[in-house]
Amino acid sequence: MQKSDYKNMWVYIEHDGVTAAPVGLELCCELRKLCDRTGDKLFAVIINPLPEAEEKKIIDCGIDGIIAVRGTGYDFLNTDAYANAFTVLSRKYNPSAIFVGGTIFGRDFAPRFAVQLDTGCTSDAMELDWDPETGDIQFIEPAVGGKIMAVITVPELRPQVGTIRPGTFKYAPPGPRPVVERLEEEINFDPAAIRVRPLNFIPDDADPEMDIANADCVVCVGNGLKDSEHLERYRTLARLLGGKIGCTRPLYDRGILPYKLQIGQSGVMVKTKLYFSFGVSGAVNHTAGVDADVFVAVDKNPDAQIFNYCDYGIVGDMDEVCDELIAQLRAREKD
Repeated sequence: MQKSDYKNMWVYIEHDGVTAAPVGLELCCELRKLCDRTGDKLFAVIINPLPEAEEKKIIDCGIDGIIAVRGTGYDFLNTDAYANAFTVLSRKYNPSAIFVGGTIFGRDFAPRFAVQLDTGCTSDAMELDWDPETGDIQFIEPAVGGKIMAVITVPELRPQVGTIRPGTFKYAPPGPRPVVERLEEEINFDPAAIRVRPLNFIPDDADPEMDIANADCVVCVGNGLKDSEHLERYRTLARLLGGKIGCTRPLYDRGILPYKLQIGQSGVMVKTKLYFSFGVSGAVNHTAGVDADVFVAVDKNPDAQIFNYCDYGIVGDMDEVCDELIAQLRAREKD
């Protein structure tokens, strides 16, 4: 295999037939910058039609082209047909790299078509870089429980396949390119060969308190919390600040808060104006999930890792600091 035979980067656009998933747009915006460095073209791969307005959003992200796939086997998201589609497309066009949003579905089908193409698949990278000497993409992500940042490459095989969690990169459309190529492909997959069937679908109850990804303020509680009885003061602080409460992985593991409120590489990626952390140690796999204009950390350990990431650090008992903040905010309300 000659790596020079493989050109251009692809982003899979996951959608429900009405709206493109935000992670696909985020990836297009980020990879536009990478392609400007590598000289590759950036293509969005869309399986099944999308409304024109949604395609325009994708084009505004600076893509060079769209590969529009039609055919049988795509009535619902399934690993068999979708993996086959990417396998067929890849063998025809030889892309250098393919990126898939790290959704439940994306994490399922991306490794499948990577195996079919006899290549590797990395997951949950927090940064992407490019080595001009080797032409390899560098997938940078936390490892060893968040203690180090690992650099993963695919030095010999192509295409380079990676899944990226929603919210990892910013949605900042650079605007459309002067010319956007469109390739129409018909790839059929026998529906009888699909090994799963949708039996029923019950949407999650829409609880706005569980949607913390873009809250203006987030109060995150870490493993320093003594027990669930001490949690209410942090809910009160979040409410007074007009924000929402979140947590680190240990609080989810202890059954104190639900998974949807877990912040970090294995949870939600948050973009917020104000971020308070209480009793959070500061492991990389947590802090990598935080993008805040102002980051305030509270911990009783003056050597806690979290103080390497925050804008303002407060050394003290987390409950006492929280209570004092609540008192100060309530005093302002009276004034």
